[in-house]
Amino acid sequence: MPLPPDLGIVVVAYGFPDLLEQNLVGLGRTMHRGRVVVVDNFSGLAQREATTAICEREGWTLLAPGLDLGFAAAVNAGVRLLRSRGCRLLLVLDPAVRIDEPALLALAQDCAANPQRLISPRIVRPDGTLWFGGGTVDIRRGRTLTTRAADSSAPDGWLSGACLMIHAGLWDWLDGFDESYFLQWEDVDLSWRCVAAGGSLAVREDIRVVRGESSGRSPALPSPLRIYSACRNRLAFAARHLSRRHLIRWLLLSPAYAMEVLRSGSHGGPARPRGPLVAAAVRGTAAGVVLAVRMLTTPLTRTDVSLPAMAAKSAVR
Repeated sequence: MPLPPDLGIVVVAYGFPDLLEQNLVGLGRTMHRGRVVVVDNFSGLAQREATTAICEREGWTLLAPGLDLGFAAAVNAGVRLLRSRGCRLLLVLDPAVRIDEPALLALAQDCAANPQRLISPRIVRPDGTLWFGGGTVDIRRGRTLTTRAADSSAPDGWLSGACLMIHAGLWDWLDGFDESYFLQWEDVDLSWRCVAAGGSLAVREDIRVVRGESSGRSPALPSPLRIYSACRNRLAFAARHLSRRHLIRWLLLSPAYAMEVLRSGSHGGPARPRGPLVAAAVRGTAAGVVLAVRMLTTPLTRTDVSLPAMAAKSAVR
């Protein structure tokens, strides 16, 4: 069965054009013309030239901003273009993820049948170990969990933005990703807003995709921006979605969380000065604390957080 003509894919790239060659070329050639959009967040001239050449060769649409928009804003820009071309079934795809045509078709069919539901496949590493099979927010401990027991359909669940299928009606209703997150936690936020609006989350255990890495990338080396974003956005999420009591608890747990981010990011990696990473964790935590304190000292008119109009409806028409 051919892929639906109203199916579109948006891929956010940041360097490493070899990932597009490895994972998207075969799939992209099965898509209807104009239905693959690559947003290349600027990482360097050589990477931009290589990505441009691939997109021109394959007939993909390239959005090439002159700076790094961040993941959330880049996805939103790609989706706006796909929506203008009539796409109703939208796949957000990490260029490191390889998905075949049967898996893509199954996700698209599920999305068409359940337009109120965010859908993710089971994501594994090249060696077959689990990378993402479900996620929850541990409100008591102030962090996300992606253990084997994590259930995205649970009340505190979330889905990864690495391979995420969403109906255009639901996307429009939620107004896409919140661009204030820039990087990290934006998929958790979108998942919670979906559920607050009456939607649901699902991991299709029967659909498997593979997430690898570029041959030129060391996954053990985090960037200061990634560490900053993880620490800052954790508290931004808590300020927007949790009660004051839980927000205060997350504030108190922030130093331990920052240390955990630093340890998990550097584990197994080559030697690297830790000063910039520690500074990024401190700055990110401080920025998150400012947001949290602002929320705590603001009267409880959380119109920017709660979604009463959305929660009044249980489905997207």
